[in-house]
Amino acid sequence: MAAIETGLLVPSPSASSPSSSVILTQDELKKIAAYKAVEYVESGMVLGLGTGSTAKHAVARIGELLKQGKLKNIIGIPTSKMTHEQALSVGIPLSDLDSHPVIDLAIDGADEVDPYLNLVKGRGGSLLREKMIEGTCKKFIVIVDESKLVKYLGGSGLAMPVEIVPFCWKFTASRLQKLFQDSGCVAKLRTFGENDEPFVTDNGNYIVDLYFKTSIGDLKAASDSILQLPGVAEHGMFLDMATTVIVAGELGVTVKHK
Repeated sequence: MAAIETGLLVPSPSASSPSSSVILTQDELKKIAAYKAVEYVESGMVLGLGTGSTAKHAVARIGELLKQGKLKNIIGIPTSKMTHEQALSVGIPLSDLDSHPVIDLAIDGADEVDPYLNLVKGRGGSLLREKMIEGTCKKFIVIVDESKLVKYLGGSGLAMPVEIVPFCWKFTASRLQKLFQDSGCVAKLRTFGENDEPFVTDNGNYIVDLYFKTSIGDLKAASDSILQLPGVAEHGMFLDMATTVIVAGELGVTVKHK
């Protein structure tokens, strides 16, 4: 179970209202969590830079602190093409895992967090690169707003993504659905646009989103079952990887340590 350290009420970084009862938007809560995570960053670090609506605030903040001279000698390893572009635009020097196989700290968001700090990630489509990078870091800080907390993975009723090769994707999707038929699983190819074109990851793969009606039970067993299917590249369950989860809510910031 996670150790919990509760913070005080934190005003929105962008709030200018003198009112004591500011109602924060979801994006403002994400920004608060991201700024808190960046407090763990020190000069000279190699950083894993996450992808998505929460992680973008952390990347922007790191760039800001570099410009101000409060951080120096930072090297970023981005988890997606989108983050790569953002990091360059804010002045973060970049490299890759081939040159820096050990990462000091990674900061990223999550789609779900359970009481044991297991995660669902990948609704933004970058799960494979995120897992490669965040699986090799000394510390992995996850930043979320309180809406992402669940009793069990899949508990939000939203997607648990699986990245698969495009070859015979229907065959792979049907095998994934069959794996979890006892949990009422429905497997859907992720598409976009008016013509329902398949969503293609940075690695040229497709994503099948799994939706569960009930708990899938033993997560390690579920993980192994998915990865044993030929055609699967990676799944969005990040088990025993997060070392710290920062949760921003209406009453302030809660920091949970593994």
